[in-house]
Amino acid sequence: MSNIPSIVSVDWLIKYFDDPYIVVLDASYHLPNSKRDADQEFVKQHIPGALRFSIDEIADHSTKLPHMLPSPEIFDDAMQDLGIGAGMRVILYDSVGLFSAARAWWMFRHFGHDQVAVLDGGLPAWVAAGGDLQSGRSRVKPPPYPLKSSIASSDVVNADDLTQNLNSKRALVLDARSADRFAGDAPEPRSGMRSGHIPGSINIPFAQLLNSDTGLMKTSDQLNEIFRTAGIKNEPLVVTCGSGVTACILALALETAGYQVPKLYDGSWSEWGSRDDLPFETGST
Repeated sequence: MSNIPSIVSVDWLIKYFDDPYIVVLDASYHLPNSKRDADQEFVKQHIPGALRFSIDEIADHSTKLPHMLPSPEIFDDAMQDLGIGAGMRVILYDSVGLFSAARAWWMFRHFGHDQVAVLDGGLPAWVAAGGDLQSGRSRVKPPPYPLKSSIASSDVVNADDLTQNLNSKRALVLDARSADRFAGDAPEPRSGMRSGHIPGSINIPFAQLLNSDTGLMKTSDQLNEIFRTAGIKNEPLVVTCGSGVTACILALALETAGYQVPKLYDGSWSEWGSRDDLPFETGST
């Protein structure tokens, strides 16, 4: 098998399902106010043989910000525990369709692993295609060769970078949250945060990038039209959202549409919206 694309279909996964170098990970995550437990849902049902990838557990726990990127060493230790080693191809999905799997995809890419893809439509698409389901937890097989991560490029920005960008405007900031959260008309799912957005950023709700009836990613032509309409050119881009999760859907869509790969503001609104020393705006623009 040659290099895998960043998004694969259920048909693709079925075709290569028995490949010993393919590993399937359930990267489901739910917002704090959803009253859902992604781990319990995984134990109840998942794609056969899938293992659980928790973005909350595989994270930097020295900060109060949610699921911030861990060190390469922490990531590699977690992959060893999941039986993921060098040369394996990772397929990520979530129980919603396309929500948090893109975050896990971005994490693998951040740590230098390109043989990783998101299952288009996730678990709902698998079920709709008649795919089998399994309960419990799958057995982990130790990998023959351990994964060795490295951070090859600077693809993350922080609050200081974006504060400087307010004046330099070197990068265009894209916010993947819903329109009402971006405008400040709806409360944030996490307490203690202001409502609004980073000054000068533009809103591209991640839901616009998906087909509402199937949950599948829109075609590259459709995505291009969305980005052109929003005024996005081939320029430096930064993606953000509530906590660095759905921003990665934007990153995946931009790559699919052939745009320059964006940088991620990992702290996102969980950081910016909780700091009184950072400016913010309300309204749709």
